Amino acid sequence: MEPPMRIAMVSEHASPLAALGGEDAGGQNAHVAQLAAALALQGHDVRVYTRRDDAHAPVAVPAGPGVEVVHVPAGPPEPLPKDALPPFMPVFARWLVGHWRADGWLPTAVHAHFWMSGLAAVDAARPLNLPVVLTYHALGSVKRRHQGTRDTSPADRIDRERRLGRTVDRVVVQCRDEVDELVRLGVPPARLTLIPSGVDERRFHPDGPAAPRATGRPRVLSVGRLVERKGFADLVHAMRDIPDAECVIVGGPLGSELDAHPYARELRELAARLGLADRVTLVGGIATDAMPDWYRSADVLAAAPWYEPFGLTPIEAMACGVPVVGTAVGGLRDTVHNAVTGHLVPPRDPGALAAALRDLLAHPARRDAYALAARNRVVRRYSWRRAASDHAALYAAVRRPSTVTAQREAVVR
Repeated sequence: MEPPMRIAMVSEHASPLAALGGEDAGGQNAHVAQLAAALALQGHDVRVYTRRDDAHAPVAVPAGPGVEVVHVPAGPPEPLPKDALPPFMPVFARWLVGHWRADGWLPTAVHAHFWMSGLAAVDAARPLNLPVVLTYHALGSVKRRHQGTRDTSPADRIDRERRLGRTVDRVVVQCRDEVDELVRLGVPPARLTLIPSGVDERRFHPDGPAAPRATGRPRVLSVGRLVERKGFADLVHAMRDIPDAECVIVGGPLGSELDAHPYARELRELAARLGLADRVTLVGGIATDAMPDWYRSADVLAAAPWYEPFGLTPIEAMACGVPVVGTAVGGLRDTVHNAVTGHLVPPRDPGALAAALRDLLAHPARRDAYALAARNRVVRRYSWRRAASDHAALYAAVRRPSTVTAQREAVVR
């Protein structure tokens, strides 16, 4: 285990304190929260810097032993779409420099999460000679390919991501698909380190209570933010060919607010048109602590995104002993071992999705074998303990000898 370090995580729009399921609150928030907690458990001092989006938010909030979330005043103190945040990154960076110098807390390494965080982290680290590690979480080139003219990202996002990959000390990639994308983008392979995201296998496990369900009716569960690219409409179409099974979709705003959510209304209307209103249920967002209960209530998890940089919900389900039928995109091609822990199918293909789900639901013995293999795979390869150790080794590798001198100078100033 690495000696204690000071780790600054910059996560400009994805606060580890945010309620999951919102438009810009999902897997990245959970990743940052869990990685910070796992690093702290190994003795490191972790601070997460996120943009203040509430005028009443305190500057610093404890987020567990060894972890503090710091709200950075950059832009108006109100929620903003993440695509509107790039103009505030220089202010974010200047605040970090001033804060670190005044506080005397200089990081061993700065870990930026998302490309905009990378902009702020690089600008803040440069005058203090601090190393920067970057995790993209999602790439503009992939988003542009799949969304085309509907992509709301800034026009220069892809170019900035390319330049960041050539500037930072190391890029953490979460799956092999991301390696290929970044090499094509022009990021040197030597700058890339593969460290998959993790799951808390002690909280997500097969034993424990399960959310209520109808007796005798198989349950297909799907979890994620209510956005089109997650493929929920494909799953609803697939349910036509899976008689008697129910489909439960967890995610998005609270259940009481679903009626006002455009995509939630669209999915409900689609289910009604297909005659599936009684078999397709949108639950809405739920407390993070309740998620294991929902996974354990399912016979199979359906993860049908059109693209997915990594995808936490499949490994959370696998940790709970639930097999996965997922689309063969992004990180799912690494996490789901085809015909061992579940099945991989082409994206945007409701027929193939239905066939795989129907096959698993019809063969309980195979489903049980997949469930056992899924749990074992997560424990071996996707624990947060392993991810934190790998990250700590990377921080130590990029640590600069001059950091100690810079820390002394910062205290004196």
